[in-house]
Amino acid sequence: MKSVAQILKTKQNQAVYTISPAAKVFDAIKMMSDQSVGALLVTEGDVIVGIVTERDYARKMILKGRSSTDTSVRDIMTSSVMYVRPEDTNEQCMALMTENRLRHLPILDNGKLIGIISIGDLVKDIISEQQFIIQQLEHYIMGRPPA
Repeated sequence: MKSVAQILKTKQNQAVYTISPAAKVFDAIKMMSDQSVGALLVTEGDVIVGIVTERDYARKMILKGRSSTDTSVRDIMTSSVMYVRPEDTNEQCMALMTENRLRHLPILDNGKLIGIISIGDLVKDIISEQQFIIQQLEHYIMGRPPA
């Protein structure tokens, strides 16, 4: 079972994108689109004050008929942000995400933001682990050493 720190090291893009709560929702959605991410951490200085996701946009903007150029990120962000630590496992992350219906978890190390992990990152890691185990079992069954 891999730790969050190990999974983070395997990510191609380890950048964490942030936005101010005073920014307009349009700018947040544009940044998400430009960076191909589904969430931005909302920060004031070094403090995480929320997270804004594509889901927030769909439910709190589109369905309510709001204008993305007139609405601030603070008006649609989720203020209660759950996070994980580098030593937490992929299994712990999956449980947290499943129980709370989350798709993104910031990673904090001693209170400092060091990354973000998505459900896609976890699924990719689990599939990779399963493929490795399958290969090992196939080699064992065939009676030949693993490559």
